[in-house]
Amino acid sequence: MKVFAKISMLAAAAIMIAAPVSLSAQDKTIKRKVAIGRFSNETQYAKGLFYDKENDPMRKQALDILSSKLASSEKFILLEREDLDVLVAEAGEGMNKIGADYIILGSITEYGRKAEGQQKVFSSSKTQTVEAGVSIRLVEAATGLIIYSDEAKGYAETTTKQTLGVGGTAGFDATLSDKAISAALSQLVENIINKCMDKPWRSYILSVDDGTYIISGGEAQGLAAGDKFNVYKKGKVVKNPQTGLNIELPGQKVGVVSVLSSYGETPENEISFCTYEGEALDTEALGNYYISDK
Repeated sequence: MKVFAKISMLAAAAIMIAAPVSLSAQDKTIKRKVAIGRFSNETQYAKGLFYDKENDPMRKQALDILSSKLASSEKFILLEREDLDVLVAEAGEGMNKIGADYIILGSITEYGRKAEGQQKVFSSSKTQTVEAGVSIRLVEAATGLIIYSDEAKGYAETTTKQTLGVGGTAGFDATLSDKAISAALSQLVENIINKCMDKPWRSYILSVDDGTYIISGGEAQGLAAGDKFNVYKKGKVVKNPQTGLNIELPGQKVGVVSVLSSYGETPENEISFCTYEGEALDTEALGNYYISDK
């Protein structure tokens, strides 16, 4: 009997290993929508009489490098938005207006370069060094609150040598700027990713039509047929007298939506069709509810 029992346990274990594992929406990664706002150059480097703020090459370098690093993480849908004034105005009207979960604002705060040479009897060398300082702010679009702010410095250098007049004699290496800015941003990107992913994903009910609930978000973010998400009624908004800021209290879970299918041509306009189970919702005040993966 003991031998038979052992064989039965091994067979059961084999079945468990072979059986496919079905992941719920809570176990999968839902990509966050991030709008990259204005990345400014606050240094005085290369700012001559005819300086064009909107076409600052260093500003564009930083913006491209940040976009590339965030995209490579495969955790975000990037929405590049250059006009900071518009972003701020839209943030006051709510996240749905911007179409993003978070806004990233950045600036190059320091930039310096130097060249040092060393002359010997039969050889000489020249070392070029660039130092860049970058500041980042991560803003939660729904509330306008800064949830992460930090700055970092990056360095890059290159050395050319000559022996008996033979060797490199290059001018300033322009790629050092990219490398220094990239090094600074690398120190901040991981924290940006963690801050965004630690907070629960949110979506909203856009419309209800003949029992079908239409929510924002779709395949590009990782939503798929069969996914289930919790529906919450927003908590009361109270004002903190110490800071003067409004704080939304935790919401109350009222039901669950199940994704049937998704539709949309771009991440910005994707929607999903869902069924709903739970307490009756006030369809005339859908703005009082939100959807979360937690």
